[in-house]
Amino acid sequence: MFAGFVALGVWQVQRLAWKTELIAQVEARVHALPVQAAGPASWTEVSRERDQYRRVTVHGVFQNDRESLVQAVTDYGSGFWVMTPLIADQGFTVLINRGFVTSQRRSPAARSAGQLTGPQTVTGLMRMTEPGGGFLRANDAQNGRWYSRDVPAIAAAQNLPNVAPYFIDADAKPNPDGWPKGGLTVVSFPNSHLVYALTWFGMALLTLLGYGIVVREVRRRRRSL
Repeated sequence: MFAGFVALGVWQVQRLAWKTELIAQVEARVHALPVQAAGPASWTEVSRERDQYRRVTVHGVFQNDRESLVQAVTDYGSGFWVMTPLIADQGFTVLINRGFVTSQRRSPAARSAGQLTGPQTVTGLMRMTEPGGGFLRANDAQNGRWYSRDVPAIAAAQNLPNVAPYFIDADAKPNPDGWPKGGLTVVSFPNSHLVYALTWFGMALLTLLGYGIVVREVRRRRRSL
């Protein structure tokens, strides 16, 4: 038991080093100057470990008639992310999370000023697809009910060609009339590995102490015989 607890403690120390490095890398990406969003030639190289939360920019035209609404909860309450396809100048399609809208503004008509037309430049954070669903519910593509930002599923439902394997969370650049509200990406990584490591090492110490108590009691009983 002592060896097992020590091994678990060492594993958590290793996880702590990994998580600390990950947080540092993400912080550097979030605050770096934006780079051009990856095109088709680079899609096979895109990875969650290397590219999640990387600041990118892309230029193109929104397809407002093919937007999808994804269930969301933010500091503004419950509502939806507005996922709008953008046809990049390079010819590929990328889903843009333009930001949050309340339930009262889920209809494009209720935020018509924010339905941008013509060439646009979007800067934001690269995010990886979120397959399956969320909020303990599966995505229902047939009825347009989305609970996670599942890029392949949304692309298939909207019949979008040549879609990037990632989406972009738009930054806080104000949209006309204030909606959708971008820049709400939460970049947070729980890091409790030090607590876990101390717990496992503490259990190892308690195991030694318990073993010592047992040995002492056995010896005491032998002496009393």
